[in-house]
Amino acid sequence: MAEILLTADRTLMSNYHKNEFLGFGTCAPPNFVPEWLYSYLFFPPLPTRGDHPWTAPYGLRKTEAQLIKEGFKVDTVSPSHLKDPLKKAKALGVYVMDPFGLGPASTTLASIFKKEPYLAKYFQELLRSPEVREAERSGLKIIVGGPGAWQFRFREKSVKDLHIDCIVEGEAENVVGKLFSAAIKGEDIPSHYEVAVGETPKLEEIPDIVQPSINGLVEIGRGCCRGCQFCNVTQRPLRWYPIDKIERELNVNLTSGKSSAICLHSEDVMLYGSRDTVPNGEKLLQLHELVMKKCNGLSWSHCSLAAVASNPKLFSQLSEIILQKQMWWGAEIGIETGSPEVAKKIMPAKALPFRAEEWHDVVCEGMGLMHDNRMVPACTLILGLPDEREEDVLKTMDLVDDLKSMRSLIVPLFFVPLGKLKNRDWFTETKLSPLHKQLLIQCAEHDFYWLNSLLDWTFSGKWYSWISKEFYKGFSVIAKRKVRQIE
Repeated sequence: MAEILLTADRTLMSNYHKNEFLGFGTCAPPNFVPEWLYSYLFFPPLPTRGDHPWTAPYGLRKTEAQLIKEGFKVDTVSPSHLKDPLKKAKALGVYVMDPFGLGPASTTLASIFKKEPYLAKYFQELLRSPEVREAERSGLKIIVGGPGAWQFRFREKSVKDLHIDCIVEGEAENVVGKLFSAAIKGEDIPSHYEVAVGETPKLEEIPDIVQPSINGLVEIGRGCCRGCQFCNVTQRPLRWYPIDKIERELNVNLTSGKSSAICLHSEDVMLYGSRDTVPNGEKLLQLHELVMKKCNGLSWSHCSLAAVASNPKLFSQLSEIILQKQMWWGAEIGIETGSPEVAKKIMPAKALPFRAEEWHDVVCEGMGLMHDNRMVPACTLILGLPDEREEDVLKTMDLVDDLKSMRSLIVPLFFVPLGKLKNRDWFTETKLSPLHKQLLIQCAEHDFYWLNSLLDWTFSGKWYSWISKEFYKGFSVIAKRKVRQIE
């Protein structure tokens, strides 16, 4: 039996019906849909082989790979199969994305439904489970890390209540070994470990995953050159993986037989291999030709509108490669604001190689290209950005109106103080102005307008297509009604 176990809560141990967009459903609180049905619709549990999930979150797989590289005995275990493995384990690593529902999407939905989100509910249930508490009494150490580790700074009391021994914040390849080594030896470990700049791993220090990731996610780079003030990722150095490293992880996912499609992950896939904000056509085409030669499908985690708009011909070439084997593909896109003044103030490089003053036109150009090339963007807007004025909200509303004819989802999110803005105030539902409420309704109307075609594409060819579409449409109708009831 392994000395170290790795896991994540139920909302993260799901493939979301092989559609990452549905993962947004974990940000919602328990609601009018029975929990058993809601969880099936939005985050069905992963199949397991014994105690082990067939796939696992990519970040968890990276930690697993690093610990194996350093010679530890480690197992990644389903959260519903921890009881027996915990009897021999000395340390438990828990991967977190949004442990207290403090992320932008979660805080927005929690405000609408007036309850704690599912992802926070399941995370806390995991650490309060009888099997984990019993193992703690026998000396088990709990180490928590992942993109959501920053939230523990706002929930210090919960660290004690949940009996967490150490929170790791940052890219941890160079530190997890020494932390878990101390934990299994019974030595003291820091209650909060923030990875220093000098400890950030170089490319050659980042291990390849050794077991498949959920939905075939493969990282192609880390960091971001855009420098948006509200984002943590931009504070990390930009590093692009060489093509052979990407191919090795691609093969890990494909040879497992659990995935025939791949999700390329970086903060801006369109900038793969570039040294600035201008796409590198040669490297992008090489990457996509490699992936589509091996896979039956492909998606992107994120890309920027400016990078797409800066090279329409290249984007169309990439689209032709991708659409050889699928009807469409998707990515998460940050619009954030329709106000050039706000864009210039807090995200001036997001428009590069264009000027921040051209942000409205950049968004429309990029979104139009995505529509024409059958990419479906899940777009975010941020409500309540620092120093936002009424005229800024009006400009965002004008932009959303101009995007009506472009196939997309537009998700308004409340401002959460991260990155260089971490000391600013949170935006909550009590600060919603009449214009903010109107913008929420406008986005809901936009999403509902495009819902039918998006569901048709998502469930095309599947035997349960009709019933699934009706459930999701029903949820959308009631959610839109809830938005209209905000006071």
